[in-house]
Order: sequence, then structure tokens, then C-alpha cells
Amino acid sequence: MANSPSGDSVTERLIRVLETFTPSRTVQSASDIGRRAGLPASSAHRIVGELVDAGILERDDDRRIRIGMRLWELATRSSHALRLRQAALPFMERVQARVREHTQLAILEQDEALFLERLSSPDSGSNVTRVAGRLPLHASSSGLVLLAYADHAVQERILAGPLTAVSPETITDAAALRRKLAEVRAVGHATAPGYIEAVSTGVAVPVHDETGTVAAALSVVLRREDPVEPALRELLGAARDIERALGGRR
Repeated sequence: MANSPSGDSVTERLIRVLETFTPSRTVQSASDIGRRAGLPASSAHRIVGELVDAGILERDDDRRIRIGMRLWELATRSSHALRLRQAALPFMERVQARVREHTQLAILEQDEALFLERLSSPDSGSNVTRVAGRLPLHASSSGLVLLAYADHAVQERILAGPLTAVSPETITDAAALRRKLAEVRAVGHATAPGYIEAVSTGVAVPVHDETGTVAAALSVVLRREDPVEPALRELLGAARDIERALGGRR
């Protein structure tokens, strides 16, 4: 790819444009995209126009820009994440129906927990997670599971910090986090009381793929006063069923 005068490649500029969209910022002007992507106005309008022509982005009636369906179509073709979500969804629905709280599926992606799915009911408690949203690995039950079973290099990179506090109860000390990860591996699940919000406890278990590798974390977000054991039993049963659906032998 050809470089711009600033030295960044076409690919880098395209990625920066797409990364200006977030779960809470789904529509924006071309000028705002350029500003957030750090691009000159002329370059931003040209790149946005080309992406609109390709269907990667779309313009609404007010000429604001949003992610196009073409990008969703391309992203879901032969997607490992889509296969994982499809295998997990029936068993997530069972957990959510029985526990009646937020039920989530997350994977490790670029040193964060990326959430592929979240099921909720109207009376579910507080939860900050969104589909396609991310949380720090050290600050969520799903992240703790993913980090506990991640490659050594990933663990050491996260332990080297910084470990930012999401709430007053988030683990921010590397030695304490190392002990917590050892506990997760020893008991086979993670609990995170108040790590994200003081009113909630996250509970997560690992999900292995057909190779035996931990491919995802399945979790629920309970009210702080709720007992953990009933939800944990449901999660462990669902994880085993998901693993069988993925072709595992566990």
C-alpha cells in the first residue's frame, strides 16, 4: 500500500477511519471521522467516499456516515467468532432463562475481552457490557478467565501494566493479579465481585474448542447479594455443551 506524506499506509488510514465508530458512536459526519482519525479533511472525505461506494460505509438521509451492511457481510463469512457464537447461543439462552441475569460470551482479542453476545431480561441487574464491546482483562470475570489460560507472553504483558482501576475493587496490583490467575486455573472459574460495578459480581468459566484450547469465556453478571453457586453450575453445564457442539471431547 502506498504511504501518505505523513508516512502512514492506506491500510492504516482505513483502519483509523473504521475505528472511529464505537458502540456508542454509530453515526458521525465525515468531518468528525477525519478529526478522530487524525486525517486531513480532504483525505478523510476521499476515503469515506470510497468506502461508501464500496458499501463498507453508508450515508443516511442527513448525509451522516454509519457502518455499512457490506462490512458486516464480509466480517461474518467463515468467521471463527460467528461459529463460536452460533454454537454457544442455545446454551446461553438456557443459562439466561434459568439464572435470569445477563449471560455473556467473550473472546481474547488484542489484550482485551471482546464480547460476542449478551443475553438479558428486563429485570436483569446492572451491566456495562455491550455486544462488540470490550473490557480490560484484569477487571472482569470473563477477562480473568481468558487471561488465566492465555499464552505466557500475554499474561506477562498484562501483568506489566498499567492495571487501571475500573472500580475501587478492581485488582490493580500485579502480584495480586498473578495470585488471582493462579486461583482461576486451580478452581476452573473466576468470580469478580465489584470489579466493574460495586453492585454486581461477575462469574465466568472457560469454554474449550475442539483442540482443547480455551477459546472463550462464558459468564453471568449477578447482583452482588446473589449466591454464586447456582449460576456457576449452569455455566459449567453450558460450557460442556458448547464444547461438545464445537466438536470437543471433554
